[in-house]
Amino acid sequence: MRARTAVLCSVADQGVAALTNILVLVAAARLSTVSDFARFSAVYLVFTVLLGVSGAYTGQPLVLKRGAGEETRGACRSAVAFTVLTAATLGALLAAVCVLVPGDTARALMMLGLVLPVVLGQDAVRYAFATLQKPHLALTSDLLRLICVLGALSVQAYGASPARLIAVWGLSALPALLVSAALLHRATSGAPLRLRPMLRRGHLGQRFTVEFGVGNATSQLSVLGLGAVGNPLLVGALRGATTLFGPLNVLYTSATSFGPPLLGRITDERRRVRATALLAAVLAATAALWATVLALLPDTAGRQLLGDTWPTAAALLPATGSQYAAMAVGTCGLLALRMLDPRTTLAIQVVFSLTAVAFLAGGYVVGGVPGAAWGLFLGSLCKAVATWIRVARLRRRGPAQEESEAVTQDPVGGRA
Repeated sequence: MRARTAVLCSVADQGVAALTNILVLVAAARLSTVSDFARFSAVYLVFTVLLGVSGAYTGQPLVLKRGAGEETRGACRSAVAFTVLTAATLGALLAAVCVLVPGDTARALMMLGLVLPVVLGQDAVRYAFATLQKPHLALTSDLLRLICVLGALSVQAYGASPARLIAVWGLSALPALLVSAALLHRATSGAPLRLRPMLRRGHLGQRFTVEFGVGNATSQLSVLGLGAVGNPLLVGALRGATTLFGPLNVLYTSATSFGPPLLGRITDERRRVRATALLAAVLAATAALWATVLALLPDTAGRQLLGDTWPTAAALLPATGSQYAAMAVGTCGLLALRMLDPRTTLAIQVVFSLTAVAFLAGGYVVGGVPGAAWGLFLGSLCKAVATWIRVARLRRRGPAQEESEAVTQDPVGGRA
């Protein structure tokens, strides 16, 4: 497959996956009462966190594999099998605990535990296809899942319980999982299955999971914390502004998750870094263009998107647009680091996630809600600069020396 076609398939696949999540929430909202939808949303948030952890532990280390030899094919088989077995174990524990707890939320969590191997297994196969440089198969799997989940939810009656909706949503991914598993078996037949290496000390997924927790939890909790002790408008305004940039989140996720196999086609390291820098410039320009389009929206169109939250969110568009441009540069910087030496990214994530929280709080104290938005921009900007400085150092000094430095400065205690 040509590189351009592979890029289009990867971005389209991520877009279909994001669209599926959005339409599931829309369908659940239309089928549920207000209280039931709140319970469904809470359970779906638990799934979203588990999905992120699964992708960080198995998916992101997998896509750093290069080539299509026996080792890579075996890694793909092993990652999918590990995900399904782990999800089945955790799901059984979750279901066993929740069966003893009364209430609709507990029943919905119990259903989530039962369908967890299906939904996480189907997502793991997407990473395997990306690693094997077959993104069109990942796109096919997600399109099948989208069709099945919409068809299954469309025949549900209004007032369906959260547990029923979770069960229907989860089981609707089964056809996509079965088709994907058959295609993956055909592509990796004969490759070894090794699960033990993913449990050993030193597996990259352990570091990436910490990065996921630090990078996501600190920003989310800091916004909620300031909203609780300060102005509750802060949460709604920042959430509203961030929601408008949802399409860019799809692009950034595509770059992080499926960028390494595509950029790995470039054999020369210098050219690969330059291609990543070019991608950063393209994504940053896209963020600036998108922010301009949103700023030019008529007030009536904006209110149709966000309702009464639109005026406060619109006032934050310059700051949020700048933040997303900086995030584009930082995301591609981390992508370059993971291809050069993946052990160097954890320290940056920890330090500059905490820096972003400090800028967020300081900006709120100085300038209220707009100040908090500009504080987030400064945090993203500092992180972007730091990543590319580290890329330059790696290119100048070589990966071996930089890894030695990373071991002595690792905030989690040396080599993982």
